[in-house]
Amino acid sequence: MNIHEYQAKEILKKYKVKIGEGLYANSAESAVEAAKKLQELTGTDIFVVKAQIHAGGRGKGKFVGTEHRGVMIAKSIEEVREKATQMLGNTLVTIQTGPSGKVVNQLLIAANVYQKGATEPKELYMSILLDRGTGKDVIIASTEGGMDIEEVAHSTPELIFKEFIDPAVGLQGFQARKIAFNLGLQGNAFKDMVKFVTSLYEAYKGSDASMMEINPVLKTSDDQILAVDAKVSLDDNALYRHPDLATYRDITEEDPLEVEAGENHLNYVKLDGNVGCMVNGAGLAMATMDVIKLAGGEPANFLDVGGGANAKTVEAGFRIILKDPNVKAILINVFGGIVRCDRVANGVVEAYKNIGNINIPIIVRLQGTNAEEGAKIINESGLKVRSAVILKDAAKLVTEALSA
Repeated sequence: MNIHEYQAKEILKKYKVKIGEGLYANSAESAVEAAKKLQELTGTDIFVVKAQIHAGGRGKGKFVGTEHRGVMIAKSIEEVREKATQMLGNTLVTIQTGPSGKVVNQLLIAANVYQKGATEPKELYMSILLDRGTGKDVIIASTEGGMDIEEVAHSTPELIFKEFIDPAVGLQGFQARKIAFNLGLQGNAFKDMVKFVTSLYEAYKGSDASMMEINPVLKTSDDQILAVDAKVSLDDNALYRHPDLATYRDITEEDPLEVEAGENHLNYVKLDGNVGCMVNGAGLAMATMDVIKLAGGEPANFLDVGGGANAKTVEAGFRIILKDPNVKAILINVFGGIVRCDRVANGVVEAYKNIGNINIPIIVRLQGTNAEEGAKIINESGLKVRSAVILKDAAKLVTEALSA
């Protein structure tokens, strides 16, 4: 589950990770009030107005029809009002949102932490995630933080440092010191980075996060280490342990079809193709997508109805797939192991009748327990549904449906 930056910083603060101070706002007036509170708290006269969407690249992103960025500097409280008005309710397009962009409904008003002093502020990079190849957590750090970390990884990979952590023993002191050393820090900045890394890893484990990315981590002019930005993803499967974090979910940032699928206990991911697919089992769903490609089509979605598919889940799946205007055909591919094929066939027929006005071809491939009985039910239903038993025949029917 992705969360907003302001929510991520709430988690970090709970685990004593130093952050750049900021306050939430959802209107121009609340943005002004947030700026006034920050001025009282920190004494700053310069603020950063940051769009809150579930996508990176906000600093380089632009609002549709303008040159306004997703992260803007305000040099007065009145400018905070102006920038907030320019952002709220408008669509921000970044490298991660795609051309459709996302509407900004929430803001983070942050205090400026880039004041010059004895030394120049320095932007660093840090993230924590699971390395599935080793079965260990990995802390990734770089001296080159900021908006172009992807280019750093591509062009100068020697500036990216990795420290692998055995989850059975956790982060060791020497590893935190090694990270601070690799980042070229000394004195108070070195000590503060050791504390920062230790607290950040505790936040990662304690919140059951699947990923934490702090970009930039700032070494301030007085050698403090702060999280200026934070991107956090939480493990959905662990949210039962964190009812407080479950409330962070913002369904307005999610695809409406994926939200509807989740409410019906379906695993659904929307894609850009023309053939909808409904399958029981993730592995079989991947194979079905390959078959669609071989047949000359493009998968319009990944939809796994699970092992206990019944008439209700089949109907819910149908309704979700049909809401995608790009879908020109539907392939249902079910292996009857836990669920019998005749039961799925009855579910397809019942769903077809309940929905009505389905004007696109539907191919149903049933294999496994009672596959022949299921095919018979489909073929004798009188509906515009075609059945297949082997995958090759299903692919052929998809090809015919697309070329018709």
